[in-house]
Amino acid sequence: MIHWQHVLVLGIVISGLTGSRVSAETAAPSGDASIVSPDAKVETLWVDKGFTEGACVDVDGLIYFSDINFAGGKGKIMTFDPTTGKTSVFSADSGQSNGLMIDQKGRLLAACGANNGKQCLARISKTGKPVCLVDKFEGKKFNAPNDLVIHPKGWVYFTDPRYVGFEPLELDHMSVFRYDPKKKTVQRATTDITKPNGVVVSPDGKTLYVAETNNGLSGLEKDPPKNPKKRMTLNAFPIKADGSLGKKKVLADFGSKETGIDGMTVDQKGNVYAAFRAESRYGIVVFSPEGKELAYIPTPEMPTNCTFGIGKEASTLYITAGSGLYRIPCKIPGFHPSLPLDQ
Repeated sequence: MIHWQHVLVLGIVISGLTGSRVSAETAAPSGDASIVSPDAKVETLWVDKGFTEGACVDVDGLIYFSDINFAGGKGKIMTFDPTTGKTSVFSADSGQSNGLMIDQKGRLLAACGANNGKQCLARISKTGKPVCLVDKFEGKKFNAPNDLVIHPKGWVYFTDPRYVGFEPLELDHMSVFRYDPKKKTVQRATTDITKPNGVVVSPDGKTLYVAETNNGLSGLEKDPPKNPKKRMTLNAFPIKADGSLGKKKVLADFGSKETGIDGMTVDQKGNVYAAFRAESRYGIVVFSPEGKELAYIPTPEMPTNCTFGIGKEASTLYITAGSGLYRIPCKIPGFHPSLPLDQ
């Protein structure tokens, strides 16, 4: 879910952190009004000095999100309580967590990255401690697990690119992996994406959407090229009965001049809400399952991820962007593949 820009020491861009801000009060949503009203406003919930990512919701309606430490210090996991409006620290040392999601047993899972992070798929204990579930594939350390989604059958699909971090790269490819919690095994789900980022499952459990966010860099370059070869796409893979993936279909190609999609979520009709990070037009872009753009929600800073609430807030979209947490009312309830539908 991370693809920073404008910070050469990291080899990529961090434009959401210190770049220009779009006024949430003047930039109106556009597109299909049955998805989001043009009168809907983005509300600021919390802003700090970090870099927010990985929003998810639990069965009680709490919103969890990561606060990543770019300096290589301890990252955090925060919680926002919609009933009180308060934000608090859940984990003071998250292992540089990025993507987050609650599994069917109510446990918080996290994709923990590099840069002094755990470099693993982890379970976050009730005390906020990351406990690695799997940190290697074929004896080699993961690059930097970035985003994850839990299938209704329990499989955990997670992406493993590298955008920042000093740790050596041991694997020969930045892949999408599938972890089976019952068998405690991990497999490469596909190598047909050059650098995967955001990942989400369709409501029927038959499609895995994967953002290809290839900035052309590994994050280890001492002298990054000025014009690296990029590839920015949105892709769909059929999910077979055994959890393996079928042939990739490219739903949208955003070209190579700007940055594409970070994290994603879906609504109950199967529309994909994507954190779109193009410098010229950033915000949440809503795509149909076929890849057609349906709506656009400008955000105050470059977005990284999004998730829907549950219960009374099932149609409220929570957005991590830059150093803050935001929300906006939408029209269609969200879908959470590892939570009961009627929450």
